[in-house]
Amino acid sequence: MTATMTAPPAKPVVKARKQSMTKKRREALAAYAFLAPDVIGLLIFVALPMVLAFGVAFFKVDGFGNYRYVGLGNYRLMAGDDQLWASLKVTAIYVVSFVPIAFVVSFALAMLVRNHFKGIGWVRSAFFLPNVVSLVVVGLIWQFLLVDKRGALSKLLAPLGLGDVSFLGTPSLALGTYVVISVWFLMGYQMLVFLAGLKDVPKELEDAAQIDGASAWQRFRYVIWPLLRPTSFFVVVNSTIGAVTGLQAFDLVYVLTKGGPARATSTVVIYIYEQAFTFNNMGYAAALTTVVVALLILCTGVMFAVTRGGRFDED
Repeated sequence: MTATMTAPPAKPVVKARKQSMTKKRREALAAYAFLAPDVIGLLIFVALPMVLAFGVAFFKVDGFGNYRYVGLGNYRLMAGDDQLWASLKVTAIYVVSFVPIAFVVSFALAMLVRNHFKGIGWVRSAFFLPNVVSLVVVGLIWQFLLVDKRGALSKLLAPLGLGDVSFLGTPSLALGTYVVISVWFLMGYQMLVFLAGLKDVPKELEDAAQIDGASAWQRFRYVIWPLLRPTSFFVVVNSTIGAVTGLQAFDLVYVLTKGGPARATSTVVIYIYEQAFTFNNMGYAAALTTVVVALLILCTGVMFAVTRGGRFDED
């Protein structure tokens, strides 16, 4: 009589699979639960206002809530609006100046505080501290420092003969001063983003390159920098959008100069605010907003296409 081989029961395997699927469902539900507040907030406070602004752009709206359909009339006004084009020029100069300077400064700081040394936590906190302060407070502090002839900076520069320089009251200096303050405010945040990217660079690759005789520059050029492309792309896109529509594009300018002197710091966001709340031209302001958002989407799409979203070259 020969023994017959019998297959083991499949019930334990099926039970394990069901438990695994149940665990995955619980994890997915937990992830959706954590994401839900942000998604709901974005829908209510971002997506819905954007849709409403797009609709209002086709109407002429006064300060009393009277609507009159004008079709594309608000968009046609933009072609002959010299102040709009001047504000776009100021915004473009600010973006072209702020984005690369902030990028280089924050990346240099990240490389500086990358390695651990005594007091590294205090150094990182000191660089990041301006970012946790309200922009209104930041503007007031810098306004106190830069007030003409009586500010702390004017007194410090007095021995050099620069005590009478009006950094916020001179059209040729106001925008540059605004760029410097913006870089000072955001360099800590971007430093932390770069620092997080540097933490993901495998130390083994750097050690292997060093063993092979690569210099510090070669290790940076061929090991660190390629691995930081996604992080660099995020920083550039995020800082570009923030420079056009972020808090520093409105709050900081409004507190420091309110768009002056001689509209030297009048960004496109300041101009939209003036049209909406100073001249009660809500329809035109909504049209301007939709155009600015469309331009940002276009620029972001171009950056994605050119850099492939910061991904590595496959060749």
